[in-house]
Amino acid sequence: MYRLALILFACVFGFSQPSAYNQPYRPQYHFSPREHWTNDPNGLVYFDGEYHLFYQYNPFGDVWGHMSWGHAVSRDLTHWQELPVALPEENGIMIFTGSTVVDTHNTSGFCADRQPCMVAVYTGYTPPTPARPALQTQNLAYSNDRGRTWIKYSGNPVLNLNLADFRDPQVFWAEQARRWVMAVALPNDHKVLFYGSHDLKAWERLSEFGPAGAIGGQWECPTLTQVQVADSSQTRWVLKVGLNPGGLQGGSGEQYFVGNFDGSRFTNDNPSSTTFWTDYGKDCYCALTYNAMPRGKPPIMIGWMSNWQYAARAPTQPWRGQMTVPRRLQLRRLPAGLRLMQEPIEAIQGLRGGHFAWRGTNVAELNLALKQKVPWTSFELRSTVLPGAAGAFAWRLLASGGKYTAAGYANGELFVDRTQSGVTGFSPDFPARTSAPLAIGSAPLELTILVDRSTLEIFAQGGQVAMTNLVYPPAGAHGMEFSTDGVKARISVDVWELRSAWK
Repeated sequence: MYRLALILFACVFGFSQPSAYNQPYRPQYHFSPREHWTNDPNGLVYFDGEYHLFYQYNPFGDVWGHMSWGHAVSRDLTHWQELPVALPEENGIMIFTGSTVVDTHNTSGFCADRQPCMVAVYTGYTPPTPARPALQTQNLAYSNDRGRTWIKYSGNPVLNLNLADFRDPQVFWAEQARRWVMAVALPNDHKVLFYGSHDLKAWERLSEFGPAGAIGGQWECPTLTQVQVADSSQTRWVLKVGLNPGGLQGGSGEQYFVGNFDGSRFTNDNPSSTTFWTDYGKDCYCALTYNAMPRGKPPIMIGWMSNWQYAARAPTQPWRGQMTVPRRLQLRRLPAGLRLMQEPIEAIQGLRGGHFAWRGTNVAELNLALKQKVPWTSFELRSTVLPGAAGAFAWRLLASGGKYTAAGYANGELFVDRTQSGVTGFSPDFPARTSAPLAIGSAPLELTILVDRSTLEIFAQGGQVAMTNLVYPPAGAHGMEFSTDGVKARISVDVWELRSAWK
């Protein structure tokens, strides 16, 4: 009956894009499923001209449970087609987070007709019973039809340490070692284990990393990615690790380490006590990078836009949960060392519609023009303010009836304040002010702000700081104004309407 229900679900909803993606808080250029619960992105992979987005999904409700892999595909990382559930919960085993690879040379033996195939590596979760504890193991499934149907490997699990917490495998091909490498979390030990395999079935333990950095909660969703250093031919490796709870702003959050990977072991460039945060907001978690990207393309990362503190109470329906915009990654050498840079992919610009541009110093004149000419609730705002560090500046966004979200710069910090943003009472952890240290000296303050009805993503100084927060403003709120603390500043503003990717 369970499989029959999934088949009916797929037939009714999986093969055509829904026409009504227009609920009050529904993001218009971020992926969200047509209905029901989603959390972590899974199995991000590029194959045969399509970007695949798998994700933790409950096919039967808008709260966590019955975890399976939902599935969507896109040719530009902006327009998505939702497909039937790829990997359903079966036989009491839920499908937790994992990754997907393209097995170009059929190392696994799963590929038919000498053609590359897709292989998913995921954590199977067996809940506890009075007779036995919970169990998490690593498992395989494969597809020979571009990810449309999947077969679970009859020899599962392929890696079993008989542990209740052992999850979230990220698998990639390590060219220098000529083998597959898996990074997988030991959450309670604050460690990432590395395994190697030549066929994706038999795994040999290679090394471990941790504890290091922040250890205030369980480690989850490790991701190891080779990243280009800007303005050079060099690369370094970035190991990203989720933390829940214990995130910088409370609840779930993510940190990263910069170093080297020799095919077996990750070596941290910095002292083990050093902590770098990938995002300074409350709502970016379990971000993963794409496997099998076309040669010459930068790494692309997508995260789940929510926080375990309140995800189950978010005031949205008939869905709960959405993804961040895809972000391009690079490393930049700053005075303090190499740091991760994140910027929204350029494909977002293809959704641009109406445009507002303004240059000057008269804030009252700017705000009058904004009131008259900017009516949008999904938009891209780019602003440059000089002098950058001489005073405090703020944007009031999605404003209506005394409610607004503030985003700005003061006392050497970038901040977002959503305490007055609208609907905040569903959790005491939601109405928060988040901030990030940002030393800019005499340089201009450069912000890219993406707003999408209920989402706010800020990228400062070319992606040096990323800050992601959900907001639930009053219906139709689109007011926008700029304020300073009295310091005269030269201001450059461009705002583009971003049209719906669902229409």
